[in-house]
Amino acid sequence: MGRIRRRRALATLGCCTVVGVAALPTGVASAVVPSVSTRAPTGITLQSATLRGAVNSRSLATTYFFQYGPTAAYGAQTAPTPLAAGAAAVNVSARGIGLVPAATFHFRLVATNASGTSVTADRTFRTPAQVLRVGLVANPNPTSFGGPTTLVGTVTGTGAAGRPVQIQQRAFPFGGGFANTGNALVADAAGRFSMVVLALPLTTQFRARVTDRAGVVSPVLVVGSRAIVGTRVTSTRVRRGGRVHFSGTVRPSEPGRGIAIQKRRDGRWITVAGTVTRPGGAGFGIYGKTVRIRRGGLFRVFLGTGSGATVPNVGRTIRIRTRR
Repeated sequence: MGRIRRRRALATLGCCTVVGVAALPTGVASAVVPSVSTRAPTGITLQSATLRGAVNSRSLATTYFFQYGPTAAYGAQTAPTPLAAGAAAVNVSARGIGLVPAATFHFRLVATNASGTSVTADRTFRTPAQVLRVGLVANPNPTSFGGPTTLVGTVTGTGAAGRPVQIQQRAFPFGGGFANTGNALVADAAGRFSMVVLALPLTTQFRARVTDRAGVVSPVLVVGSRAIVGTRVTSTRVRRGGRVHFSGTVRPSEPGRGIAIQKRRDGRWITVAGTVTRPGGAGFGIYGKTVRIRRGGLFRVFLGTGSGATVPNVGRTIRIRTRR
C-alpha cells in the first residue's frame, strides 16, 4: 500500500519536476536546450563570408558560434558569443575568414545553455573564382645598352598553374603591333614563368599573354636601355680657378643630346656647365667641355633625355682637387 501511495505522489509532479535539477526561474516550464537554425551566408568573397543563423535561448543565457571548413569535419570556428536569455529567436551572424577562391565550404551553428547544446544540420556555400590575371616585371630595369635583362611573370587567379604564356615585344619607337619573342612558356605550379633577354639595344615594351584565355594580357612593361657614358678629364688636380676638359663617348650615337657637367654640392648634383653630343664613329657619339674649377669636389657627366631610344645615364664620378 505504501509503494502505491509513493507512485501516485510522484505522478502528481508531472513533467516539470525532475529530481536533481535546480529550481528554474518563475514562468519557465522546464529546462530546454536552445533551438537553432541557419540561413544562407552573405558577403561571400574570395577569402571570407558572413555566416548567418538564428538562436532561441529558451530563456537561458546562451553562447553560440559557427563551425566552418572545407569538409563536414570543419576545422575552424568563429569566436563564442554570449546571447542574453530570451523567449524568441534572435538573428545571429559572424565572419568566417581564411577561405580560398573557387571552393566549397561547410558550416553549421552551435548554441549552448545550461540545459545542453544544439547543433544545426550541415550546410554548404561556394566562394567565387578568382579572376585570371598576368603580370610582368624585369630585372634589371633599365639595363645597360646592349645588356641582358630577365623578364619574370606571374599568372594569378583560379587555374593559374600550367597556363601557356607568350611574351611579346615592341621596340622603340613603338610603331605597329606587338610581336612574339622567344619560345612559348608554361606557368609552373605557382603560376610563375620567366625569360632571359640576352641583349636590349633599344628601350622596348613587353607584355605577356595567356594564350588559352582570350583577353588575359599583362599591362605593358617598358624596359629601358640605358646609354653608356664614358668620361675622361685632362687632370684631377689643378690650381684653384684652373681649367679641366671633360670629354668622352656615348653609346649609342645620338647627335645633339644634352650633356651636363655636374658637381656634388650639399648632397645634390648641381649643373655647372653643359654641351651636346656630336657624331663620333660607328655606333658612338662624342662630347667635350672645358670647365673652370674654383673649388675641388666630386664631378660627373650626366646624359639627358634624348629621343627615347635609350634612357638617361651618368658617367663615372671623378674627384678633382684644387691647390693654390
